Amino acid sequence: MAGETVAKIGSGLLIFLGVVRGDTKETAEWMARKTLSIRIFADGGQAMNRSVIDVAGSLLVVSQFTLAAETLRGNRPSYSSAAESADAERLYEHYVETLRRETNQVETGSFGSDMRVALENDGPVTILLDHA
Repeated sequence: MAGETVAKIGSGLLIFLGVVRGDTKETAEWMARKTLSIRIFADGGQAMNRSVIDVAGSLLVVSQFTLAAETLRGNRPSYSSAAESADAERLYEHYVETLRRETNQVETGSFGSDMRVALENDGPVTILLDHA
């Protein structure tokens, strides 16, 4: 519904998840484990030595098929490498379930919906995880 807040988190990670053709349940599980364990939060000395689990952070997962954009040719992105919607949704849900096995601080957007997403980026730190 327009104007409805679907999910909101405090300190933690905003995850834009793009699923491409060839991704599997194993890919989703690997990505979830990496998301939870990657050390990108500052410790007392300001080094990036802590994971989202270490800092008791929250996670907001938003589906984002446009991450599969191919832009080498022409001026209009192609999304032919993006997974079919049903496959993408299945793997998106599996990724979220894998996260939730480790923490109850997981929120989600509305899969496949047009959403307004607001971010206050502390750092800024933006990391691309890829299982290629």
